[in-house]
Amino acid sequence: MKVLHVIPSVTKLRGGTSQAVLDMVRALQMINVDAEIATTNDDGDNLLDVPLGKRIQYNHVPVWFFERFSPNIKPIREYAFTSELTQWLWENISRYDLVHVHALFSYPSTIAMAIARLKNVPYIVTPHGLLCEWSLGQSTRKKQIYSKIIEKSNLNHSQGIHFTSQKEQQEVSKLGLNVPGFVIPLGLSIPDPIPDAYSRLRQLYHISASEPVILFLSRLHHKKGLDYLIPALSKVSHHKFTFILAGSGTSDYEAEIESLLVSNGLRDRTILTGFVAGEDKDLLMQAADLFTLTSHSENFAVSVLEALAVGVPVLVTPGVALAAVVQANQVGYIPDLNVSAIADALESYFRNPQQAKQMGEIAHKFVLEKYTWKRIASQLQEVYTSILDKSLLLSKRMFIK
Repeated sequence: MKVLHVIPSVTKLRGGTSQAVLDMVRALQMINVDAEIATTNDDGDNLLDVPLGKRIQYNHVPVWFFERFSPNIKPIREYAFTSELTQWLWENISRYDLVHVHALFSYPSTIAMAIARLKNVPYIVTPHGLLCEWSLGQSTRKKQIYSKIIEKSNLNHSQGIHFTSQKEQQEVSKLGLNVPGFVIPLGLSIPDPIPDAYSRLRQLYHISASEPVILFLSRLHHKKGLDYLIPALSKVSHHKFTFILAGSGTSDYEAEIESLLVSNGLRDRTILTGFVAGEDKDLLMQAADLFTLTSHSENFAVSVLEALAVGVPVLVTPGVALAAVVQANQVGYIPDLNVSAIADALESYFRNPQQAKQMGEIAHKFVLEKYTWKRIASQLQEVYTSILDKSLLLSKRMFIK
């Protein structure tokens, strides 16, 4: 079985989706699915320094990179137009049994679906939350036009839509698409444990051994609800804690967050690390006492799973799709998205640290049981096989009508 994954970008700067697709393809290869990626050399405002137009190993994954059109106009750069990928797909897409398209409202994804249709190559689509209500509410008019003219037809001609949570599937069911959908979560690559992570982090940032570390680790974006979390932390500032804010965003938004920390009296107890990856990220995750993500909307939020996997309880708002999992397994706090509710949840954490510790222990076990990439890859392989065998597997699943 030969499967091509198409995604606009695999740079870490684009957040968890890019890393998830790299991990997904690596896991599929481990179970003998001949999977590879076609993408652009996008790297935010810059371009990745990678060979173009040839298959290379990138982070131990076979990837084809193509030149992204890069004018000095950000919205056009963000669309990731690439004539080279278009030509390559037209000439090569028929060599694949199946195409797995990731993301929407971007040129590489749109052209991959269009060419697959023209060449009669079956394809499935993983929207990664871009069809959820919050996402569709951003740049609403542009997305409505784009969807009506192009994307809706592409979706309706796919063999299925892959959702990563029940919440995502429920929201998309309101759009009137006529295509089967199925839910398979994203997986998790478990990092190597750092035996002295707790003491190393505190030594690195001069934090008292008895002082809890509250961690936010994600892309800095207004979607993430920091304008609720930071005032909520201010309300519990009578407790001792250090807030570590790890991530990067636009210079304007980073300045806005800096100002918010100052106005809420938290700047002196906040550590701003900027973007982190690799062992630096693992150290933060493994040494934190509480992980926070108070987003308006999160299709999956791999970072929440990453925290749970290393035994750290989480505080997430209902807009985070994994909130239902957190609640069902009692591994964290799920306040509404408002300052008072988040502050109350933080107060509960401070008042009962033993309960939080027990949450972390439970979380570690259930994540290792249910969210490994090996397990997820096997479920995807089952879907791929059902499509290629033209079996009834997908038609038995929930239709989006």
